[in-house]
Amino acid sequence: MDKRLIPIGVEDFAAIRIKNSYYVDKTQLIYDLVHDTDNAVTLFTRPRRFGKTLMMNMFDCFFNIQRKDGDTLFDGLDIMKYPDFCKENMNQYPVIFLSMKDVDGRNFQLAYKKLKNTIADFCKKVTYLLKSDQIDADDIAMFLRLKSKEAEEDEIHASLLTLMRMMYTFYGKQVVLLIDEYDVPLAKAHQNGFYREMLDVIRGIMSTSLKTNPYLKFAVVTGCLRIPKESIFTGVNNFSSYSVLDTKFSNYFGFTQEEVEEFLSYYSLSDKMELTKEWYDGYLFGKTAMYCPWDVTNYIQALLDDAESEPKSYWENTSSNSAISAFFDMPNCDPSEKFEILLNGGTIHEVIKDALTYEQAYDSEENLWSILLMTGYVTLAQPNRPSATLTELRIPNAEVAVIFQTAVKEQFKASIDDKKLRELMGALWDGKEEVAGRILSDILWNTISYHDYKEDFYHAFLAGIFVGRGYPVDSNKERGLGRPDIDMRDKKNRRCIIIEAKHSESEAQMPHDCDLAIKQIRKNQYAYNLNGYTKVLRYGVAFFQKTALIKLDPDKLPNE
Repeated sequence: MDKRLIPIGVEDFAAIRIKNSYYVDKTQLIYDLVHDTDNAVTLFTRPRRFGKTLMMNMFDCFFNIQRKDGDTLFDGLDIMKYPDFCKENMNQYPVIFLSMKDVDGRNFQLAYKKLKNTIADFCKKVTYLLKSDQIDADDIAMFLRLKSKEAEEDEIHASLLTLMRMMYTFYGKQVVLLIDEYDVPLAKAHQNGFYREMLDVIRGIMSTSLKTNPYLKFAVVTGCLRIPKESIFTGVNNFSSYSVLDTKFSNYFGFTQEEVEEFLSYYSLSDKMELTKEWYDGYLFGKTAMYCPWDVTNYIQALLDDAESEPKSYWENTSSNSAISAFFDMPNCDPSEKFEILLNGGTIHEVIKDALTYEQAYDSEENLWSILLMTGYVTLAQPNRPSATLTELRIPNAEVAVIFQTAVKEQFKASIDDKKLRELMGALWDGKEEVAGRILSDILWNTISYHDYKEDFYHAFLAGIFVGRGYPVDSNKERGLGRPDIDMRDKKNRRCIIIEAKHSESEAQMPHDCDLAIKQIRKNQYAYNLNGYTKVLRYGVAFFQKTALIKLDPDKLPNE
């Protein structure tokens, strides 16, 4: 029997169900939220790629009165265990579903235009409202201006309220409001320098549509960050927010252990459970351990395409390292020690704020750790205690560790003192091994060492330094009877450096490892037959954590 297709990047619930693609059933959330709470407005905040948009699309398919296919789409899913609830609610309410994820631009005018486009696109879907002779003429006139993108700013503020009033008049029923990625316009506005202007618009839309609105059945809002109520949800009553710190609803965004095991088993990939867990598990939302669904889905598809596929960072391509890099840009902030602890599998304790404006995000190191937690770069090390002053944090998995490592390496390269590099190169070309070792150790002191910093890292570290100084470098390229770690030529001055690097288990072991490296250069004849080069320097280099020892091979070669 053919296996179900895997819906990579598909956020359309109906499309997944119609094609009978693989779907991890999260429909219980509909009942738990609507039946078991009295929330008028619910905000869910989670990192990107944890299924927020698909979840909102599922709500739209369930409640939207314009659809008549709920019985088919939800057949066999958990929500159908509640027949009375389904009869009362399925395809019974007008729904406004807006996604803010594309409201972006290099300036306010461009971003505001995209917001108007988003509202206009929804208006085009509900032009049937114009057929009613019960709808107020002023509302119709404003609707037409919204649809044609000619509305004034105050009309944009009141746009959702107007649409809800029209839908209420048309159907005689209150409206379900779904707003996905509400904070994306604010995050982008902050990055591009027009935060206050965009905040005023988003606050106006939220306030008019959510505050004391007789046409509202209930609202669900999603985003990455909970912006304080007084900043954007002012005056909204019966408002509840659930972040990564909260236990309630914690199992609905992402995949649980059981769901991943079932997913892998369905495609006969249970033997990949350990790798999947190492790379994509580790998030703790409330008290629930969760996997990133985007990563798991992509990895399983990669395995089906090629059984030898190795795990890799899929999530990194959907975000940026700016939140991590921001630590290095902050005055009087040195995160090196904390990053080093995290990258070595340890935990740190920080004050976490559950609500922040994007203006505050980069004001302090404390706020940055809160941002990293809410956006998925770190996670809870154990269930958070509401009364605790400090929250214990860790890196969730191998994938995010790679993202940290990449950001740290980039920052390290950018921060190396050019004067130091010139001095290092001068010492190496002059054969001053002790001076070169001391300078190299000084440079290493500013790195962040972690358990992966083995020989491969040190090879890349040296090669990066030399290439950065403009020298052609062959790294691990076949030469003589083997592959030297570094073969660097200065053709203009007819000189060459051969380096073999070792990672030592202790500082005391470093002199011995340098000698081993030099013996390897000699035995494998790495430096022979360099015809035309008048100066060939052969170095054994040993590294232990942030210390380097360099030894020069004093022996003359037969061709020297």
